[in-house]
Amino acid sequence: MAKKRPQTKAKPQLIDGEIPVVGAREPCPCGSGRRYKACHGRAAAHAATELVHRPFEGLPGECDWVALRELVPAATAELTLRDGLPEGVPSVTLATVLPMAWPALRRDDGSILLGLQNDTASGDISRDLADTLLRALEAEPGTPVQGRRAPAEGPRLQDLLDPEGAFRPVVHSGFEFWVPDAENATPEVAASLERANAAAIPTVRLSGVDAAYWCETPEKNHLRWVMPHPEEQLLDALARLHAAGRSSLGEGTRLVGSFRAHGLTVPVWDLPSGISAKDVEQPAAEFAERLAAALAVAEPLTPEERRARGGLTNRQVTLS
Repeated sequence: MAKKRPQTKAKPQLIDGEIPVVGAREPCPCGSGRRYKACHGRAAAHAATELVHRPFEGLPGECDWVALRELVPAATAELTLRDGLPEGVPSVTLATVLPMAWPALRRDDGSILLGLQNDTASGDISRDLADTLLRALEAEPGTPVQGRRAPAEGPRLQDLLDPEGAFRPVVHSGFEFWVPDAENATPEVAASLERANAAAIPTVRLSGVDAAYWCETPEKNHLRWVMPHPEEQLLDALARLHAAGRSSLGEGTRLVGSFRAHGLTVPVWDLPSGISAKDVEQPAAEFAERLAAALAVAEPLTPEERRARGGLTNRQVTLS
């Protein structure tokens, strides 16, 4: 006897964009008869939480975006919108952090400060920031923008910012950029600025190489350098230089490991406390030339280079 073919029901056909978001346990509006969380809500939740490995990829200055997100206490950068500034918005400025950890602030004059170091509700920082920026453009002057979960299909920064626009971070010694006139701030604001400034680690962006940041700590100074190269290729190149005794930035300095942050690798050097940002400019430029040569080498690592690579890999710390 031939087997009966299983009965199948035609699945309701709706365009995802037409399906409203309802409670997770409510019937899905598509008419499937299942709960929303087990039907169209599943895709929406996945889109909202899926981790984007390199959220700033494709933006001008990707390495500096990573640095300002993870390494630099106080910095700003002017942003250029793809479609230009709307009427009543004189400027849009990215800031590492804002007062009260606001995601964004629409100032009294209509200008916008967009905070970068805030917690985000999804796995795509770029989409969350784009949502915050769009809401800031619509906010009333003189009001902050609160955080929320960005729509799963909403635009990303890569959709809103000019791909040809320059990204030039300005590192500040403190957070006076929060207020237009810090010298005449109220006592409460002045006290808040004083507390924030006291916690900021002195940081300087090197001028001779891209995305390298010197910072001062009580015991020693450091250079943290965000690099765009694929991680495996970069670790091989660093290992070749390390094994050859050519990975330092001068006497008393040493390559101690690296961070992983938003899909990029950030080598870190220990520097003696007497070495300033100016002192490390030339050694960093010379190291960049050595690194470029090492990146071009295609031969397998020697046993000594493999040991050096293993040591560098064991001293990696993931920031994001």
